[in-house]
Amino acid sequence: MIIVTDHSCLGYETPGHPERPQRISSTVRQLQLQVELDVIWDHPAKVADELLLRAHTGGHLRRLLEPLDFEPDTATHPDIAGHARRSVGAALRALDLSLEGKRAFSLMRPPGHHATRDRVMGFCYLNQAAITALEARARGLQRVAVYDFDVHHGNGTEDILRGVKGTYFASVHQHPCYPGTGTESGGNIFNYPVPPYTSAPDYLAVLQQSLDRLLQERPELIVVSAGFDAAASDPLGQQKLRSADFEAIGRSLRNSRVPCVSILEGGYSPNLPDYILSYLLGLDNG
Repeated sequence: MIIVTDHSCLGYETPGHPERPQRISSTVRQLQLQVELDVIWDHPAKVADELLLRAHTGGHLRRLLEPLDFEPDTATHPDIAGHARRSVGAALRALDLSLEGKRAFSLMRPPGHHATRDRVMGFCYLNQAAITALEARARGLQRVAVYDFDVHHGNGTEDILRGVKGTYFASVHQHPCYPGTGTESGGNIFNYPVPPYTSAPDYLAVLQQSLDRLLQERPELIVVSAGFDAAASDPLGQQKLRSADFEAIGRSLRNSRVPCVSILEGGYSPNLPDYILSYLLGLDNG
């Protein structure tokens, strides 16, 4: 398993904010110490503006450079545009590796799936999943799917990919919950809202249903928005998944036999490193 990361993503924070550097630093330590998974470390690729502009407007990129907070829970930081670009670069490097037949996970912050074409929101500045899917299409793949299992609806990814030929988006998410979207499906968008406090077996069943729906489209690649905030211990969701359940999600993707590239989205529990390791073990071992 190749882990794409960069310690520079630890270089910004808002005190008391759940999207904190320890999400990455503690996971890196966990992966360095564990013996169950053979890990190779890699670094983000450089990102040209033209790749970002497939998903975002020029005004959005310019807004990232302004030293003004975006939302009450999404602040500006020195070089936040650079941090967001490196997060995209890690996802694109993971794409390179996946297209070479390797298994790769982008372990970076900030996350991205709430960033719309022209709006920063929900801790997200640039939408790595959508940018990666569009880059895969630009490289000649005819059918690319995005599978989002974060507890929050990937509204930004939906906004960017809705109606885009050759792309498909499926999201399993809690509703009601932030950002309050994701109740309707149509065209290339498949939403699976689930109520708070759904049992883990029922939640996993919906996850499998959504993956099966994506597989009906015969994707050549699955871009995974891997959010771990449906965990029982997560402060931002009200779901019940545990380590074994995240391993099952990884195993389901492995058993699909479709190449996939995984990108870290949410997950704010102190147990996040365990959940990520379990997911990667399922993805790696089948």
